[in-house]
Amino acid sequence: MEKSIIVFDGECNLCNGVVGWLLKFAPEDIFHFVPFQSPKGQELLKKHGFSTRQLETVILFDKNGKHTHSDGFLKIISKIPKWKLVAALLAFVPRIIRDTIYNMASKNRVKWFGKSRTCTVSFK
Repeated sequence: MEKSIIVFDGECNLCNGVVGWLLKFAPEDIFHFVPFQSPKGQELLKKHGFSTRQLETVILFDKNGKHTHSDGFLKIISKIPKWKLVAALLAFVPRIIRDTIYNMASKNRVKWFGKSRTCTVSFK
């Protein structure tokens, strides 16, 4: 696997905003973005035992495996040189606290940020 794969909700405004931010700040050669609604997203979810109906967390697939929730998010931002230190510092926060905050945001993301009919990346 050359690029790390990020599976995200292509209809979520928060998710699209984060992907837009990553497209702007991450080196071009490190991530491949896959909306979970796309055929490739559905294939990855099935293959790795995730629900194909709804996405509860961003999923990072890299050479070390699959990463979800706050660990996945920290691994994503740690791959961006300018954000490595922030990720390292946030990793000191106990996972139970990070995941509680992450899960609260995940459950309310559409209510707080809305839903989009378009996705940051094309469905291929």
